[in-house]
Amino acid sequence: MNFDQILSAIGGFGKYQKILYVWICLPQIILAFHMMVSIFTGATPPYQCRESPGTVAGNRSSFPGKLNPNYSLSDSSCFSSDVLLQGNLSERVPCAHGWVYSTETFHRTTVTEWDLVCDKAELNSFGLSIYMFGLLVGSVVFGAMADRYGRRFVLLLSIALQTVFGVAVAFAPNFTVYVILRFIVGSTISGVIINAFVLGTEWTCTKKRMLAGIITDYAFGLGYILLAGIAYLIRDWRKLQLAISTPGFLLIFYIWVLPHSARWLLAKDRQEEAIVLLRKAALVNGRVLPPSLQVEKLLGNENQSSSPLDLMRTPQMRKRAIILFYLWFVTVLVYYGLSLGVSRLGKNLYLTQFVFGLIEIPARTLVLLVLPLSRRLSQCVFLALGGVACLLMLAVPADHFKVLAGLAIVGKFGITASFAVIYVYTAELFPTVLRQTGIGVSCMFARLGGMLAPIINMLHNHSPAMPLIIFGSSPLLGAALALLLPETVDRPLPDTVEDAENWGTRPPNKDHSEMSEGITQTAGSTEGQEHLASEA
Repeated sequence: MNFDQILSAIGGFGKYQKILYVWICLPQIILAFHMMVSIFTGATPPYQCRESPGTVAGNRSSFPGKLNPNYSLSDSSCFSSDVLLQGNLSERVPCAHGWVYSTETFHRTTVTEWDLVCDKAELNSFGLSIYMFGLLVGSVVFGAMADRYGRRFVLLLSIALQTVFGVAVAFAPNFTVYVILRFIVGSTISGVIINAFVLGTEWTCTKKRMLAGIITDYAFGLGYILLAGIAYLIRDWRKLQLAISTPGFLLIFYIWVLPHSARWLLAKDRQEEAIVLLRKAALVNGRVLPPSLQVEKLLGNENQSSSPLDLMRTPQMRKRAIILFYLWFVTVLVYYGLSLGVSRLGKNLYLTQFVFGLIEIPARTLVLLVLPLSRRLSQCVFLALGGVACLLMLAVPADHFKVLAGLAIVGKFGITASFAVIYVYTAELFPTVLRQTGIGVSCMFARLGGMLAPIINMLHNHSPAMPLIIFGSSPLLGAALALLLPETVDRPLPDTVEDAENWGTRPPNKDHSEMSEGITQTAGSTEGQEHLASEA
């Protein structure tokens, strides 16, 4: 009897697992807060040069009429006057006394507090990229720690550090300290993502892991939606940062309710502790653990170690790996590019953010319906939808905010659905011996896309069309490349590199859907399988 058989015997997704997923979903809401809060805390309101040192910052009297909350770094906002030089030449004089900012939408942001405008505007995007880099570092560090110290310990540690440093961000004395603290918060977010996902899937039977992953994604979407309301009520960035961070202290009870992973305990030869947990889970689920259980058989086969270079040794595997790496990169690039660029999409930032979060729910639900039909076409169509929507935004005048927001929402729908499909498709295309390594390297490329997204958004200050061209054309290229991949529906999953190379000669398997459920651990997880990045 292997571990999955034992898990099915005691109830693979009974009351015990459902309670566990409640504990797993709560941190996902806070994760969404931290991932998207910079849309509000780092927003740039309209501004202009302060006329004299005595002018009060944020004085609305300097801004006649109702202001458009969408910003642009126009020359008139960065220069106070022109000085006439000899030969009828003039020189523009930068703002000598700083800037005055509109408080119509935001009372205080990191931009207004530290004057991250004009020649310092790039620091705002730089800070976002450093935060995304923290996610990459955290996936490696906390992934390795989880294998050594256990999922429960590292998850509790990540939640604690995330809460403490999240609160510390609100008291950052300067921008440098702010960026460092945000980097640490980003790394702890990966720690929560990694270990919550692994802990949940290691307690869930293979047939229910897809549904369980979708449930956690809905929790992330709920946090996305709630953030819009919280930010609407709290317009000061420091208070908003406190509001999204302090709920983490409420999770202190996790010390008493969060279980270890029985699978990890067995792998570490802590068999007695594992049996105690399995008996408890069986009791809660109304089952009985088989009394004649052979503990030594629970360990199963160890995963063979492999190198990322193994993905490049054969022609078909190399082609598929390169295409999948690009699909991961472009999906995350556009996902965060649209999400973090929401401030330019309409007069009501809070409503737009709310809809951006709400659209994730039908997008992920649709994936559940279309995945059984085709992985390849689903990936292609959703990527193309996201790219075409971005390119269509180029044809819409800048003052047509509702049309722009509508197209952006369509693009977000497509790229979110693509995000859900790519997890399933990748897990089924890589052979068993390279599956963990392949997904791990894919997640590395995904994080690179996340790091570049703020930088590409920054190009809007110099060329408003450039971000949309990139966010539109790159998914279309990805959609075309996806057509070069084989279809995996009703096909036996490859176990070896040779199986992957000979894919076209293998007969269809009608039982494939059942086989793939154990491999496709979560169909819609935006972050879920990033724990495998630490294996690469």
